[in-house]
Amino acid sequence: MACNNLAIALVHYPVYNKHHEVVTSALTNLDQHDIARSSKTFGLDRFYIVTPSEEQRKLAERISGHWQQGWGAGYNPDRRQALDIVRVTSTIASAVADFQSGFSKPVKIAITGASQRPGSTALVTFRSLLQETDQPHLLLLGTGWGLTEECFATADLILEPIAGNGLYNHLSVRSAAAIMLDRLRGTEREETHTHKPSIIQEEGTQ
Repeated sequence: MACNNLAIALVHYPVYNKHHEVVTSALTNLDQHDIARSSKTFGLDRFYIVTPSEEQRKLAERISGHWQQGWGAGYNPDRRQALDIVRVTSTIASAVADFQSGFSKPVKIAITGASQRPGSTALVTFRSLLQETDQPHLLLLGTGWGLTEECFATADLILEPIAGNGLYNHLSVRSAAAIMLDRLRGTEREETHTHKPSIIQEEGTQ
């Protein structure tokens, strides 16, 4: 098994806006920092930021660069390590090509969103797949109001969404990324049950 056969791509195009129009969404500093930190924490070697906007790509590079060299690198070495795995690309295809360079098997695309879709793969199943094979997968996470239907139609694997325990389901993408990485790459823990000794004694044993 290749331990680093998973990478994440945060996609800013093609995504929907609230009117279901295909747009390019804006990069956010928090998403870049937090998903990079989560990705590094769970052992990933690559976190891709995908945007066709040259201005936004330059911004992403500038954000990473601030913590990779000079004052920022010395002030917070942990953040530098996280941002070292960030790669900025103009398209999903470019991200796939970069990730592919480390593998002989073709990179497969996994995708998820906020809505449940027929035939979705459970995260526990995807975890086993990553552990048992060296097949590389690039996990696409959408910004804005989610990835377009075209992205879902061309993906190799659609993963079940992160679900809460009620009707409200509007996690930030960085929160969803952290939860998914914990489920896919986190340390497995056996359930432990603590049994308190009974304080009830049968009649006559006192």
